[in-house]
Amino acid sequence: MNNFELIQAGLSRRSFLRARGLAGAAALANRFSFAEIAPKNGSHSSTAEVSGRRKLGTLEVSSVGLGCQDFTGTFYATHPNRADVIMLARTAHEHGVTLFDAAEAYGPLEVERILGEALAPVRSEVVYSSKFGWNIDPETGKNLGGLNSRPEHIRRSIEATLKRWRTDRMDLVYQHRVDPDVPIEDVAGTMKELIAEGKVLHYGLSEPGPNTLRRAHAVQPVSAVQNEYSIMARDPETAILPICMELGIGFVCWSPLAMGFLTGTIDQNTQLERGDFRTMVPWFAPENRPGNLALVAVINEWARRKRATPAQISLAWLLAQGPWIVTIPGTTKMPHMLDNNGADDVSFTSGEMQEFNAALARNPVHGARLPAMVLSLSGVEAPAKSS
Repeated sequence: MNNFELIQAGLSRRSFLRARGLAGAAALANRFSFAEIAPKNGSHSSTAEVSGRRKLGTLEVSSVGLGCQDFTGTFYATHPNRADVIMLARTAHEHGVTLFDAAEAYGPLEVERILGEALAPVRSEVVYSSKFGWNIDPETGKNLGGLNSRPEHIRRSIEATLKRWRTDRMDLVYQHRVDPDVPIEDVAGTMKELIAEGKVLHYGLSEPGPNTLRRAHAVQPVSAVQNEYSIMARDPETAILPICMELGIGFVCWSPLAMGFLTGTIDQNTQLERGDFRTMVPWFAPENRPGNLALVAVINEWARRKRATPAQISLAWLLAQGPWIVTIPGTTKMPHMLDNNGADDVSFTSGEMQEFNAALARNPVHGARLPAMVLSLSGVEAPAKSS
């Protein structure tokens, strides 16, 4: 099932190696040239090591994690090699990354299997994060259409997820999208039971409505919210981030590099591959690119000033928004993962942040962050629980 089929079904959705990682890097010698793995001129980080640790509720994770959605190539039409992404995940761990993010819907099912194989030898050193909530057969991966967060389906999904990850417990599990037909109290209640049974350790929500977030937290403390958040996608600042701060909930930023737009690799002439989800994202439309490239020019200037890369500046900006905010940039490319890790070493003074924010404000974003149909699945409020 490719990305477009998933959307139709309602599913939507780069620095030298440190000594400890040289062995892993050597295995890639036939795939990457030295120029691809070495840092770009001006790169801030010389280790690509993530030493920063943050808390999602009580769950400690690396400040920069790894988003694994495209490990099967269905999102950006990248067609990655399975052995390469297994090496990528293992090398990320060797460089301090502890948070690995997936979902039942990614593949479907296959990304969880890949991570289960890649991380089994270091299970106790990493945080397994996944999601349930689409109406997918958890054994076959067949799309049954729409959303499904009925308690019995959640349990089937979690049991199958545990098998694919080769583990007896999931560190963090999110409801992928709010099911408009199931009260959040039923979802949170089921997660509370699974936590009591030790099969799930921490509960999260992705793209929830603010009232739903509060209602869920009242039943079972929510450790993390995972929403799209980047310099280009700032919707969470209105309601969700304040609630997270108030209730002590961690926040995980998916697509923190705006699907690659903030890395400086997109220009007016960039041609996206057939099957690439971004061909449907308004940001990338020809009429919106010039305005958005003006915003990227600001980031590029700050990258030069800070001797960092655009990706590192973009991620560091997010990390500066709060000590309970974590990023999970997604990639299937070793140089990109190593570069992203370097954001952990980039910081801003209060004066620099004010200046940077002022420059960003002068260059508004053009176009919506997602296609209308996919965007409609965000901020949904669950139905009331009948007495």
